[in-house]
Amino acid sequence: MEELIRLNKFISQTGYCSRRQADALIDAGKVKVNGKKPELGLKVSYKDEIIVEGTLITKKSEPVYMAFHKPVGVTSTTDLKDPDNMIDFIGYPERIFHIGRLDKMSEGLIFLTNDGDIVNKILRAENGHEKEYIVTVDHAITKEFLVKMSKGVKILDTVTLPCVVEQMGKRTFKIILTQGLNRQIRRMCEVLGYKVTKLKRIRIMNIKLDGIAYGQWRYFSKKELNDINKLVETSQK
Repeated sequence: MEELIRLNKFISQTGYCSRRQADALIDAGKVKVNGKKPELGLKVSYKDEIIVEGTLITKKSEPVYMAFHKPVGVTSTTDLKDPDNMIDFIGYPERIFHIGRLDKMSEGLIFLTNDGDIVNKILRAENGHEKEYIVTVDHAITKEFLVKMSKGVKILDTVTLPCVVEQMGKRTFKIILTQGLNRQIRRMCEVLGYKVTKLKRIRIMNIKLDGIAYGQWRYFSKKELNDINKLVETSQK
C-alpha cells in the first residue's frame, strides 16, 4: 500500500518550498490535488496528481544533501539567467538550491539540497550555527584589529555579534561567525581599514571543507546528516 503523508510535507520533500510555505500556498488556493483544491491536513501519495502554482510536482524525489566547494567566480544563485550561476556549474540532474550564500569573489563550503524544510531551519539566524572562514587581507594584522573584529563592528546599521578571531599569519586570520549579514567579513574589515584579498569558508556547523576539491561536491554522510538534524531539531520550520 502506498504510504500517505501530509500534503505540506509532500510538497516540501519535492524541494518546492518549506512546509510552512506550502501551508500558505494551500490556504491561498494555489495547490490542486487530483484537480480539486485540498484542505489543510490532507494526506496524499505519489499516485495523486499534485499541482502547485500550475506546476506538476508529483515525482518521487529522494532528499539530496550536498557539500560543494564553490570556486571564485561562481555566483550563489539558482537564476539561470546569470551565466555564472551555481546550478549550471554543478550540472546536477535534479532541482536543487543552495542554503545561504558566498559572494562571487569568495570560495569555499556551501550546502545544496532539495529539502525545503532544512533550508529554513539552517538559515534562521537565531539558531547561532557556526561558520568558519580563513581570510587574507592587504596589510599586516594588528592586535587592535583582532580585538575589534572579535568584539563587534558597526556595519549595515547594526553591530556584529561577538565572534572568535585568531591570527594565522602576518596577513591571515581565522574567524568563526554565528551571523550571516551581507558581505559581513568584507564590510567588517573595510570599517577597520583593511581590504580582503582572499576569503575561504572552511566549515559550516559540523561539516568541513576538507577533502572536497576546488569546484567539486560530495553528498553528506549519514552521520553528518544525523548530526545536522540534531543541531536544528529545535528550529521552527
